[in-house]
Amino acid sequence: MYYTNGNYAAFSKPLKSSTADGKKAYLVGGGLAALSAAAFLIRDGHMEGKNICILEELSLPGGGCDGIKDDNRGFIIRGGREMEDHFECLWDLYRSVPSLELENASVLDEFYWLNQSDPSSSPVRVTVNQGKDAGTLHKFTLSDTAAMELSKLVLIPEEALDDKKITDVFSEDFFASNFWLFWRSMFAFEEWHSAIEMRRYLTRFIHLTHTLTDLSGLRFTKYNQYESLILPLVKYLEAEGVQFRYDTIVTNIEFDCKADKKAAKKIICTSKGEDTGIFLAESDLVFITLGCNTEQSGLGDDDHPAAVPEGIGPSWELWKNIAAQDEAFGKPEKFCGDVAGSNWESATITCLDDKIPAYISKLTGRNPYNGRIVTGGPITVKDSSWLMSWTVSRQPHFKAQSPDQIAAWVYGLFSDVNGDYVKKPMKDCTGTEIVEEWLYHIGVPAEEITELAKNHAHCIPCMMPYVTSYFMVRKAGDRPDIVPKGAVNFAFIGEHVETPRDTVFTTEYAVRTGMEAVYTLLDVGRGVPEVFGSAFDVRMLLKATASLLDGKKLSEIAMPQDKKMALGNLLKEANGTVILKLLKEAGLI
Repeated sequence: MYYTNGNYAAFSKPLKSSTADGKKAYLVGGGLAALSAAAFLIRDGHMEGKNICILEELSLPGGGCDGIKDDNRGFIIRGGREMEDHFECLWDLYRSVPSLELENASVLDEFYWLNQSDPSSSPVRVTVNQGKDAGTLHKFTLSDTAAMELSKLVLIPEEALDDKKITDVFSEDFFASNFWLFWRSMFAFEEWHSAIEMRRYLTRFIHLTHTLTDLSGLRFTKYNQYESLILPLVKYLEAEGVQFRYDTIVTNIEFDCKADKKAAKKIICTSKGEDTGIFLAESDLVFITLGCNTEQSGLGDDDHPAAVPEGIGPSWELWKNIAAQDEAFGKPEKFCGDVAGSNWESATITCLDDKIPAYISKLTGRNPYNGRIVTGGPITVKDSSWLMSWTVSRQPHFKAQSPDQIAAWVYGLFSDVNGDYVKKPMKDCTGTEIVEEWLYHIGVPAEEITELAKNHAHCIPCMMPYVTSYFMVRKAGDRPDIVPKGAVNFAFIGEHVETPRDTVFTTEYAVRTGMEAVYTLLDVGRGVPEVFGSAFDVRMLLKATASLLDGKKLSEIAMPQDKKMALGNLLKEANGTVILKLLKEAGLI
């Protein structure tokens, strides 16, 4: 497996390799990583779909990319997925998946045309004082100290950050900035999360720095991610003959591990209450999803708080059983062993008529019923004790929504502190109480809150114990390689495996791991698109620098006199060169 960029390899079709003949492939988990791996096995590995089987513990596919209408509860979305132009592997996949709505078009075509005609932007990124614009547009408020800390983190080699927290590399100056508020509410970072992952996000998305305050760099699907991304992919795989075995829990995979060779020998699983096993030849392939950030999600309703099931869940039990067999298989306890550090709560609010949407329209200046972008990403309530963020995507967000309904999604990063209107922690709140807290923060008068929450909305709370398990403090080796050294017939996929430079908690990471796994095991003669190199593009770096300085010129930065003189001399030397031109274009001089 090798990386490429440009369109030379991207537009090519790999030749069929003899290594694909006669093989069977089993994929453990039915999330986006496994579904994409199955698609790459067919499209690029030239395997027959009938020889591919997906084993999924739930009764439907998609993993964390969800969006359903529960017959008893109503509409449910545990989270949303923000995408951007440079999700190279994701778009490589979806250029080959037919749209379910548009004839002779791919999902990528459908997505591209939609976002061209209705580009994303946030009318209000941060609010205070019950729905008032906090005035944060293009204001990162980074002190010179905080800006220098950001620069230093980008320049530090990743291996120097093993087991370090974000608080180990930043001071209070940084945590007091708007930049941190934008960052943590968009990506769900906490101060105790991994400095390695923080650095990866900084370098991965440098080209989007200037859009953090208005979210104009984001791209969104037409409907929820299940209906827009998962269903078309599943239909494509089903049409190719791929087998789906739902309600099947894989409890262990037995390996034969030697110093120079590792082989998967047997899949042990339970299907509909019956124990069974799948014996594997060395010619068979198995792709194993490790861990799951939506595992053990607990739901509530209008009258009950979210209730989390007992135990760590099948996906974590599976990884623990696998990891016990070889040290190269990772350390799951680093990611699932601290629920207090990895949990937060979300809620799906369905507005039943136009009463509440009138306040959404007042706050955003946009009509939520016109089918176009509404919030354009999360609106964060800066003075919320829960650090609440909320979003209203294009409507309808579900195909089954009636025309007068609006679906909103709310999450609180601090689920264990009392609210500002409802004096209870979010984790202890019913759906109706969460609606009340949200209505308070979007500017609904106090005398209207109770009646609107009770009679004009439904709310399904969802507590997720492992939702940011990806961000927990780690070091090299805690996440296994996609194809461990010596592995002959298996690969690990999903968000808890290691691929360089890319960022977890994204659709891109899931698809990339599936692609790299297939290309490695089948020796596919086509390069995997490398991670977009914005961190190595001087134009991107200068533009990001100018954004982080809130419009200040280099000459306005506080610095010792000798450094100021050195900067002046450098600019004189650069006169008449492209360096000066680039600095001017970025607005730094």
